[in-house]
Amino acid sequence: MTLFTATELRTLAARPLTDDQCDLAHDLTEDALYGEVGDRLTDPPPRGVKTVALMVAARILTNPGGLRSEQAGGMLQSYADSETGVVLSDDERRRLRRAVGLTSGAGMLDIAPPDVAPAVLVWRPV
Repeated sequence: MTLFTATELRTLAARPLTDDQCDLAHDLTEDALYGEVGDRLTDPPPRGVKTVALMVAARILTNPGGLRSEQAGGMLQSYADSETGVVLSDDERRRLRRAVGLTSGAGMLDIAPPDVAPAVLVWRPV
C-alpha cells in the first residue's frame, strides 16, 4: 500500500532524504496506522489518511527518538513516553479514525431486536 510518495515526503521535509530513509519512514508509518485502525486502512487509502501519514513520517525523520524537551544547563532531556517505536499523537489518532469512518469518543450500539426494545415513554409536565 502506498500512503505517500518519496517525493511528497522530501518536499514536506524540505531536505534531502535517501530512498532508504523514505522507505523506512513509510513502513513505520504504515505499521503505526495499521495498528490503530486495522483493516479499515484500505488500498487506496481514504481521503485524509495521506495527511496523517505524512505528519507521522515527517516526525519520524525529524525526531526519531521522541524527544519532547531539552535543557542545556544540567543536560536535562525528556521524552514523549517510555515506549519505543512510532506512537500517534492524539490529534493524529483522531484525524485517522475520522478518515477511516471510526467515531471518536463514547458511543452506543443497540443490538436488541426491535420487538424486545423497551417502550419509550416521554414525560411532559402538565
